[in-house]
Amino acid sequence: MYEFSKKSLKLQHSLNQFMDEYVYPNEHKYAKQLQQATNRFAPLPLMDELKLQAKDKGLWNLFVPEQHGEYCDHGGLSFFDYAPLAEIMGRVIWSPEVFNCNAPDTGNMEVFMNYATEEQREKWLIPLLNGEIRSSYAMTEPQVASSDATNVQLSIVKEGNEWVLNGRKWFITNAMYERTKIFIVMGKSDPENPSRHLQQTQVLVPKDSRGIEIIRPLTTLGFDDAPIGHAEIVFNDVRVPYENVLLGEGRGFEIAQGRLGPGRMHHCMRLIGTAQRSLELACKRVNSRATFGKLLSKHQSVREEISRSFSEIEMARLLVLKTCHKIDTHGVPASVDMIAATKTTIPLLVQNIIDRCMQIHGAGGLTEDYMMAEGFNYARWCRQADGPDQVHQMALGKQIIDRYCAIE
Repeated sequence: MYEFSKKSLKLQHSLNQFMDEYVYPNEHKYAKQLQQATNRFAPLPLMDELKLQAKDKGLWNLFVPEQHGEYCDHGGLSFFDYAPLAEIMGRVIWSPEVFNCNAPDTGNMEVFMNYATEEQREKWLIPLLNGEIRSSYAMTEPQVASSDATNVQLSIVKEGNEWVLNGRKWFITNAMYERTKIFIVMGKSDPENPSRHLQQTQVLVPKDSRGIEIIRPLTTLGFDDAPIGHAEIVFNDVRVPYENVLLGEGRGFEIAQGRLGPGRMHHCMRLIGTAQRSLELACKRVNSRATFGKLLSKHQSVREEISRSFSEIEMARLLVLKTCHKIDTHGVPASVDMIAATKTTIPLLVQNIIDRCMQIHGAGGLTEDYMMAEGFNYARWCRQADGPDQVHQMALGKQIIDRYCAIE
């Protein structure tokens, strides 16, 4: 039986109280402010108010791992202890930002913690930890199959003491947000290197650099995910100082692998909360609507859907926790099998759970009156984010075959 630390249990209690007192009562206000905003990608006043409350309650930077505990007041958490906190935040799509725990900033902050120089951390990590700025991670490209990260074509060329970037990126989360100040950009710096995994470099590019052109905001199933958003961006002879390189030339793929594993888990943690809340709403719905002379909750088919959804959420939660335990015990590289299994299972499972809950809500389930439509969109794009399911299944399948074929 799993057991969370006393620190995690205390934070879970405080976080649940905060959600009850400050987040759930403000969902309609948040939607109204976003609807009335003259710029959909500008910070909302409500978000700034809630951030101050979260800081005051000690619910800030909850994602920070134990090995980097010096960067937060709570001293850091294990993956296992953070999972239930991320689940709670996942019950409201926009709430992770309230606690400075939203993607892609959490992953980017961990990149700075793990790979940046002291000067880079001082310039970018500290403002990110304080919630003063936002960041983006630019890897995916429209003209190549970015599911193979070695395919990226954006050119990063060293000229004197500068890097010169040319190319196009898209689905760059946070890029539309007004407070975003820094891009972590992955490109090809050594295309002739015989090792495909040493051809890439990652560099830090301030958003206000000359030559950066934001082409358009992008949507997923009609959602523009404002105010954070996703964008298509062109880099036209963008120049940054040589010291803006992360870790070193040719180590971009290494950074990407180190960054994306934890990020995949954070998404899955949050999706459990999205599914759990959808189920709770569905249960309330079936006990308040009647068809053919009896409550929906009395129909056999409805009970079966509720039962199946409950069971699948429990399975999903246990898979996440088992994977978190392995990461804490053996590290990310040794846990790629479980991370892949989690990443390819949870989003699709949650998508199907939310779909049932939407159906129970009738036409209303498709609208913004409930959180499920946006939750469905989130689960669906998580099947593409941080690598599409098929790539992870291909790699995991090979690993499992090799493992059991080695048994005599």
